[in-house]
Amino acid sequence: MIPADVETPDILVDLDVLDRNITRMADTVRAKGLALRPHAKTHKIPEIAARQLAAGATGLTVATIGEAEVFAGAGVDDLFIAYPLWLSDRKAGLLRDLARKAKLTVGVDSTEGAARLGQGLGPAAGSVRVLVEVDSGHHRSGVRPHSAADVARAASDAGLDVAGVFTFPGHSYAPGMPAEAAAQEQEALRLAAEALAAAGFTAGVRSGGSTPTALLTGNSAATEVRPGVYIFGDAQQLELGRCAPEDIALTVAATVVSHHAVEPGTPPRFIIDAGSKILGSDKPAWATGYGRLLDHPDARITALSEHHATVEWHSPEGPPALGERLRAIPNHVCLAMNLVDDVAVVSNGSLVERWRVAARGKNS
Repeated sequence: MIPADVETPDILVDLDVLDRNITRMADTVRAKGLALRPHAKTHKIPEIAARQLAAGATGLTVATIGEAEVFAGAGVDDLFIAYPLWLSDRKAGLLRDLARKAKLTVGVDSTEGAARLGQGLGPAAGSVRVLVEVDSGHHRSGVRPHSAADVARAASDAGLDVAGVFTFPGHSYAPGMPAEAAAQEQEALRLAAEALAAAGFTAGVRSGGSTPTALLTGNSAATEVRPGVYIFGDAQQLELGRCAPEDIALTVAATVVSHHAVEPGTPPRFIIDAGSKILGSDKPAWATGYGRLLDHPDARITALSEHHATVEWHSPEGPPALGERLRAIPNHVCLAMNLVDDVAVVSNGSLVERWRVAARGKNS
């Protein structure tokens, strides 16, 4: 149900579902003997971070220095920037300031990057932990596991505190891949930790996890996981079978504004007032649309413009009337959250408050 005092388009966060998702992940990860360090780039909201920490998260993961600044300013005192930073003079100054406010960990994946990080931090280098990023099959950033020791040596030589290794199994977002990706993640962490041990380092932190793999991850190699999307769910997770409709905590409230004439025998199509500027435009090759409708599982968003979404209707009853309000599920919730200044927080069909997306646009 969309509260009457919410205008469309707008992002809705169902507080009750959000809290249930936060609690379920925290309890499951705890039962596995793992630490939970959720990725806050998904929500960018201090109020949600506070809920995650209250449920037992040991700290937060972020993608950028700007995100780290927002959450440190909100009182979060343990932050991991899971990115191989290449420091400019300005970023080095910001990172030094952050190191005075919070327990700070930074990702590295090259000897050059490690040296530059240590040089930029100067005397503060010894107070900053680093995790060496290893590739577990996603083939994005990260070194091969057996090369982790070279990066660790460079980081240590630069005065940094080498705390362990991390990886991101991003290929787990493809159909049929979560279990295989989870196994590859564990193997990469194990091999990298062994490489560090052979070089005289202790990989006390072995960090992995994405939302598709977090609940599959055992503690054979990992010590912590970093899921992000689990708090909200999205259309990608639905299609992968990693969440159910009742787990969707974030939707876009939209209004039917136009009916599109179609040829006889063709599924009805209509337009809602939520386009790419609020839904985002991600569409993996395997996805069956640009998003879904929460209360109409057979419908698909088949095309997007900036302020229009075309919905193809596959239901025996007729399509929604002009003016009817619907809840759309973005394909990729992290992108949608970076497109709005604030979100409507709802509970039992009522608007209870609005939360500012405080880290929106903090892309560096």
